[in-house]
Amino acid sequence: MDLQTRKISFVQEFLNLQSEEIILQFEKLLRREKKKISSKELNPMTLEEFNSRIDTSLEDSGKGRLTESSELLSEIEKWS
Repeated sequence: MDLQTRKISFVQEFLNLQSEEIILQFEKLLRREKKKISSKELNPMTLEEFNSRIDTSLEDSGKGRLTESSELLSEIEKWS
């Protein structure tokens, strides 16, 4: 059974639940697992990485490697 089919089957079973307690447990589980995933994706940079990014940004600025905000906004408008 592929993932999409499993999700559909799960949702159908979930919709048939009559127990508020079971639904509450699913809600808690979902929040907890989403929080775990979110915390894994957010890795703070080290002080060295932070300082390196600052140095690179200052160098880019000094050499004129910049994009004006108006240019960026114009580019974004074309995305639609």
